[in-house]
Amino acid sequence: MKETSLLSTTKQIFSISELKEQGFSYYQISNLVKQGKLSRLNKTYYENLNYSDDTNDFYFVPAFVPSGIICLMSAAVYYNLTTYRPDSIDVAVTKRKKISTLPDFFNLTLHYYTDTKLSLGVQKITNNENSFLIFDIEKTVADIICARNKIGIEETKEVLINYLARSDKKINNLYRYAEKLRCLKTLKSYLEVLL
Repeated sequence: MKETSLLSTTKQIFSISELKEQGFSYYQISNLVKQGKLSRLNKTYYENLNYSDDTNDFYFVPAFVPSGIICLMSAAVYYNLTTYRPDSIDVAVTKRKKISTLPDFFNLTLHYYTDTKLSLGVQKITNNENSFLIFDIEKTVADIICARNKIGIEETKEVLINYLARSDKKINNLYRYAEKLRCLKTLKSYLEVLL
């Protein structure tokens, strides 16, 4: 029988196919669950209970929303643009995406984006063997400006002020995203007041 010690301690979530690629049979996977080494999340994914690295709820997102992208205030928190802490993870998905199973141990809020809006500014963050998709910082700021009435004017202002204070800001990219998202006029109004 395959040694359970061969199960990586630096990967938090495994798909069945990843476990099979490592040589685990369905029977062995079932035994790992019984032994408390894995916990089944849904039909396809398992949490590694031997995981010993820094935990991050974002690592769970691909298990429930495989093509989901961390967005809006959750992305703003990741980039340290806000002191606000949302009680759920904001995830952007295509309007055609049907999500059948959502986690019961943390909240996901799905935001349905057009294909064009979904394709802008996506980056993959990888830490050891763990990864998730998130919009880059400029796309995050532009999205928040577009959704300012839903998010809140004060929260939007805080995000923009903190973004403008960063030394790594790329204003040209922010303008480009705002133009594509049709919120350039609003962005300029904010900048006139803040600068």
